[in-house]
Amino acid sequence: MSKKLQRGLRLVRVLLSSQYAYMLEYRAEIALWALSGVLPFIMLGLWSGASGNNGNAPTAELPSLGLDPIALARYFLAVFIVRQFTLVWVIYTFEEDHLQGRLSGYLLQPLAPVWRYVSAHIAEQATRLPFVIALAALFFLLYPAAFWLPSPAALLLAVMAMQLAFALRFLIQFALTTVCFWSERASALERLLFIPYLYLSGLIAPLQVYPEPVRRLALWTPFPYMIAIPAQLLAGEKVDVVASFAVVSLWIAILLPITWVLWKRGLRQYGAMGA
Repeated sequence: MSKKLQRGLRLVRVLLSSQYAYMLEYRAEIALWALSGVLPFIMLGLWSGASGNNGNAPTAELPSLGLDPIALARYFLAVFIVRQFTLVWVIYTFEEDHLQGRLSGYLLQPLAPVWRYVSAHIAEQATRLPFVIALAALFFLLYPAAFWLPSPAALLLAVMAMQLAFALRFLIQFALTTVCFWSERASALERLLFIPYLYLSGLIAPLQVYPEPVRRLALWTPFPYMIAIPAQLLAGEKVDVVASFAVVSLWIAILLPITWVLWKRGLRQYGAMGA
């Protein structure tokens, strides 16, 4: 193993371990964040209530959705899990670092600041894991008929799709983050982007319930690949895996050079702020 590779692996280990230790100090707050992400369970209740099904009659068909209650429950549980491991908040952290002047110190270090933020997100996901397992166990106690274990192949594809979803969302938000070099409040753009994300990602409703033209349009946007596609894979639903992975890879390939160019131009524009 070359010295360069050994140095890189040691750097990754130190980054992840230090960020994980840092996140553990805030595990109570992270648990509250995990609890605040129960929107999929609320949507499950709303869709079940709208169809006149309370989830205790698993054999009844939801005529307006074309999904049975068990499939609906599994989908929204999968949405909850996927969302927990694809959350990205780099724009808010970067904005604060920029305004407080901490970014200047990061730029002087022999490591691109983006890797600090990536390792913080991965460490935060690892800290969330016990709370996600506990909430999933509680869900199965309330909906025992919805219990399932994904096959190893489905689980592997779902994990891959979640990793791609995280990379895609991180790239989009980091591209918006570079606006901090020209404006003090880049996070306003993230709030604007949340509107199509909420509607087209499958967070508030399965894509199957949308009209066909809307569903086709959504599949050409990056949003379904952040929530709906990984959730469908995890829930054991049929997904065109090759086409889905191809589209999300295409979006990542488009966003990578755009983000890199914006970062380089932003650094030329950068002026230290704060202390």
